[in-house]
Amino acid sequence: MLDAEADQLVNAERYARDEQRTGYRAGHYERGFTTTAGDITLRVPKLKGIAFETSIIERYKRRETSVEEALIEMYLAGVSVRRVEDITEALWGTRVSPGTISNLNKKAYENIEKWRSRPIDEEYPYVYVDGIFLKRCWGEEYENISILVAIGVSKDGHREILGAAEGLKEDFESWKSFFVWLKERGLSGVQLIIGDKALGMNEAIAQVFPKAKYQRCIVHFYRNVMSVVPRQKTREVVKMLKAIHAQEDHDAAMEKAHSVAEKLHKMKLSKAAAKIEDSVNETLTYMNFPTEHWSRIRTNNTLERLNREIKRRTKVVGTFPDGESALMLVCARLRYVAGHEWGTKRYLNMAHLTSMMITEDGEIIEF
Repeated sequence: MLDAEADQLVNAERYARDEQRTGYRAGHYERGFTTTAGDITLRVPKLKGIAFETSIIERYKRRETSVEEALIEMYLAGVSVRRVEDITEALWGTRVSPGTISNLNKKAYENIEKWRSRPIDEEYPYVYVDGIFLKRCWGEEYENISILVAIGVSKDGHREILGAAEGLKEDFESWKSFFVWLKERGLSGVQLIIGDKALGMNEAIAQVFPKAKYQRCIVHFYRNVMSVVPRQKTREVVKMLKAIHAQEDHDAAMEKAHSVAEKLHKMKLSKAAAKIEDSVNETLTYMNFPTEHWSRIRTNNTLERLNREIKRRTKVVGTFPDGESALMLVCARLRYVAGHEWGTKRYLNMAHLTSMMITEDGEIIEF
């Protein structure tokens, strides 16, 4: 194939005397090339009067495309760089350097960035948001950075990764920029945003998505309350908290919350009681939505499980050289998990939501 390309470039076959000739043959040179079948030696034509440019193999390329794709896939699937080196040596007889893997990943990151910034052309009534902290090197010092992630449930009940962005730290400005970025890409139809009570999140939601309601994850709420409860009373208090969210409607849950707070005051757990009195209402927003959805929309578990998978992958890396590399690897892992695991399964039957209307006062009207 390489010789045929050379004949086409020269515009004449070997040894042919032709006035249309644009160059001359000058022998061959040998170069190595790695394929899925192992290393081979290519005899590449040399030309005089014209440069030999092949469309079969890119210039300076030493590996078959399928080999490069395999290297990228291994790295993004959670295999450490050192392990990738060992695997390539065992499979193909050559050891791939960390620099080579880094260069290959830059190509992959271009496609990942296109995926991350793609337009959002559907409505997503439910949106889960959370931040994940990673470490990066900054000015010869190590610091935490936050990657903000959003997952949406579409009108047909499927989950989709809506986006991820570097938030530096979870504050009002970071959350506002993140929500504005999602809205500019086309996010609409948001009725409920589920997340932890991160600093500035509520204020940012009110500004960017004023019609959306906020549901605080009840698991995070429990953890917050239990942080001021002695260990010997943990089991008893947990049962009391679960009783609040086991009620049949919002009014009954609030009534139960007041009785739990009174009981905690009598147990001399005033700090725990104060947390319930101040924050329990924002953990009951899910009760304004279909009962069939309650178990899925009152917690942020769907994103928490995804975050654990991200941490498993990023733990191999340790400290990132910059925020962009951290963001790209997180996005790569998000796309990989969404495409191979839960992204194709229906998460909720959204017909229950379309059969009811929620007024601004939180009143439910069923059709």
